[in-house]
Amino acid sequence: MPHDPAVRAASIRDVALLAGVSHQTVSRVINDHPSIRDSTRQRVLDAMEQLQYRPNRAARALVTARSRTLGVLSTTAAALYGPVSSINAVQGAARDAGYYLAVAQIPELTDAGIAAALDHLLAQAVEGIIVIAPQDLVLEHISTARIGVPYVTLQGGSEYVERELTVDQEAGARAATAHLIGLGHRRILHLTGPLGWFEAQARVAGYAHELESAGLPVPTLLEGDWSAESGYRAAQSFVRDPDATAVFASNDQMALGVYHAAREAGRRIPEDLSVVGFDDIPEAAHFWPPLTTVLQDFTELGRRSVERLVAEIEGGAVPGPASLLPELILRESTAAPGSAGRPGG
Repeated sequence: MPHDPAVRAASIRDVALLAGVSHQTVSRVINDHPSIRDSTRQRVLDAMEQLQYRPNRAARALVTARSRTLGVLSTTAAALYGPVSSINAVQGAARDAGYYLAVAQIPELTDAGIAAALDHLLAQAVEGIIVIAPQDLVLEHISTARIGVPYVTLQGGSEYVERELTVDQEAGARAATAHLIGLGHRRILHLTGPLGWFEAQARVAGYAHELESAGLPVPTLLEGDWSAESGYRAAQSFVRDPDATAVFASNDQMALGVYHAAREAGRRIPEDLSVVGFDDIPEAAHFWPPLTTVLQDFTELGRRSVERLVAEIEGGAVPGPASLLPELILRESTAAPGSAGRPGG
């Protein structure tokens, strides 16, 4: 019979009575003690579920001297697709590993703002921190602060590579640019993200490398702010230029802005202008035409970041820094110059 919370919240002794074990055994199950038999553990878990018993997290931390909490340090850009996807992936991986998650957003990108967000996490007794804040100043601050817990960063391009778990942004940009070169484009523009971001810098590097390797000029960069509006505004400066036959946008939202500007200018995608994005947001397959873009595996990145922190916290073998290769997803927004083309040419 389910427990009625209106009468009294179930206690650890209620669970023990229903499961037919001592309250010490219930405590061992809650704290993942290895000596408990599987059948006993399951009986206790079933009793906890029937009684809707939830362990007191604060009391548990006092007993075990552990909070089983990981922290996420993010910036105000956390509303963007990449950071949101990363935080969601970390949350799922932390839950699977038996950890809680605390998130602190940096209120302003200053040393004081970063310190305040760190203090907020440390006050919650986090046992490790995952940094999803891809700006130079954040990692500079983290690397010199004495935070006293292990951390990993989910961005690359910094000098602190021993703490990085990343998607290879440069490789993704190279694949996108090489695809356009392979289709025969010779004037390929690049709409960058904010150049204070590691991801934007790495994508510029990959783009420029491919053009230079092919003996093609590197046009003046067009800087956006990740928004569709910034993509639209930037595209207005080139979309009527017939020599500009392709553009690599540093994220899918800015690519959407390019679509808008191209339609206004009467240029067809991909017949007159090929467009490649980055991220493969869920809507990318539903752009018209569907967008060729670069897929990042945020779920695997989150899993690996939690795996590394938990190993370091619990004294296991700590995986080294790692970089995941992104995947170019070919759809109908790219074709040979002046061609109706098939998906991807």
